[in-house]
Amino acid sequence: MLLSAPFGEILWSMKVMALNHMLVLFLLLVNLSFYGNVAAQKKELGGSFIFGDSLVDAGNNNYMSTLSKANIPPNGIDFKASGGNPTGRYTNGRTIGDLVGEELGQPNYAAPFLAPNTTGKAILNGVNYASGGGGILNATGRIFVNRIGMDVQIDYFSITRKQIDKLLGESKAKEYIMKKSIFSITVGSNDFLNNYLLPVLSVGARISQTPDAFIDDMINHFRAQLTRLYRLDARKFVIGNVGPIGCIPYQKTINQLNENECVDLPNKLALQYNARLKDLMAELNDNLPGATFVVANVYDLVMELIKNYDKYGFTTSSKACCGNGGQFAGIVPCGPTSSICTDRYKHVFWDPYHPSEAANLILVKQLLDGDKRYISPINLRQLWDLSS
Repeated sequence: MLLSAPFGEILWSMKVMALNHMLVLFLLLVNLSFYGNVAAQKKELGGSFIFGDSLVDAGNNNYMSTLSKANIPPNGIDFKASGGNPTGRYTNGRTIGDLVGEELGQPNYAAPFLAPNTTGKAILNGVNYASGGGGILNATGRIFVNRIGMDVQIDYFSITRKQIDKLLGESKAKEYIMKKSIFSITVGSNDFLNNYLLPVLSVGARISQTPDAFIDDMINHFRAQLTRLYRLDARKFVIGNVGPIGCIPYQKTINQLNENECVDLPNKLALQYNARLKDLMAELNDNLPGATFVVANVYDLVMELIKNYDKYGFTTSSKACCGNGGQFAGIVPCGPTSSICTDRYKHVFWDPYHPSEAANLILVKQLLDGDKRYISPINLRQLWDLSS
């Protein structure tokens, strides 16, 4: 009897300990199951394939003999990934394409197609085909001698497409392209600025082509280009329309405008093209099964920044931070001899043509999570989450 009480207490303690261990094990299994399900449900990242012009060029023009280059200081001065050295991006920091990739969880920036190290598994993160001076039409940007237009950019993607087949096998490659990858295209501005609106090279074209005919030509070419990408298994598209190109520092400077004025003709052409582009996107959404074409309303987004710059913390939306010539530093492109503003995050425009990183950050926020005023029919985060 003297031993029974301690022995009973020992047995009771052992039972309690066993129950506690079972409870801990149960909770551990529940947690593992939960996190396992979350991991299984987490969307596997695909590629970010970027096409277009200098607004999103990540350095392709570095590898060509061309007059359009940005691999000179102070371009890239705020680009942390390069330690502030120029990379060929036409801004002080990250482009819209860089920022979208970051927000969607891409581990690395989409590398320039022409860069020697854009090979092997590196292409599965995405590839950038954009080229400063490039446009929809092959004649666009010829003043720069060399540039990569949309037709050639798609030629380059077809090479990448075959490489992905070899890396993943045809079946997995098709799923990776169709269901997990986004195709971003920012093009059209140069077709006006460095083609139709050029007084020297395009006088004949402007005499022989009305604005309607020229824009018809652009839309017809773009339709064929996007359809070609679709046939290469692209399914998720985001297409930027043309911004208010009559309001850039270059146009304001050469036309000797006041700070709050914009050049009328370029903006009218942009709006006319944008209306046609919207119709084209609706047409392709109807006629290309499984594809989703999203329109980024760059025109209204940038115009909002230009008109209400102080609301967003900027001190000017007229003067280029880096440039020379005229009231708005809008004639000479950004380079080592350019004047440069002391506070780069207070300027909407980095140089005579391109937004600053600070402006790009605001634009990207609206593209990712904004409403149908700025991106439609769905935003970029919703597009990324689509399973085609």
